[in-house]
Amino acid sequence: MSCPYFDPVQPRADAASSRHAMLPLGDCWTGICHANADNPQSPDESALQACCNLGYARGTCQRFPAGDGPDAVRFTIVRDDGASLRLYYVIECDHRPFAHGSLEFSSAGGEFAPHPQGGLTVRQARAYVESYQRRKLQSA
Repeated sequence: MSCPYFDPVQPRADAASSRHAMLPLGDCWTGICHANADNPQSPDESALQACCNLGYARGTCQRFPAGDGPDAVRFTIVRDDGASLRLYYVIECDHRPFAHGSLEFSSAGGEFAPHPQGGLTVRQARAYVESYQRRKLQSA
């Protein structure tokens, strides 16, 4: 599960490492923390490793907002028919579902269809898809 306030911008240089395959976004990503929407920041290395890419940072990350909001986001691909991918996501709070839904990604168009609302969740889903597609090409 990645942090729900993390905007993944770029896979790390060693992203294709098999040790990162089980990370919530499929790779280790650099990005921007939006925990304080008025003051987004680039997290330092320790926060990226321990909080942003793994989620459940409440009480660990100094930037994590207080309150009963979400703690983590989880993705899974449930269908890959070559033309499109169907993903499910679950946003969690205290290890329980907080929100959930599905997304359809057009492989040919390189976009979600229909174009979803959702900001950070959609950007995280795109990172997850990119990691998935990168691994799929490497194994072919």
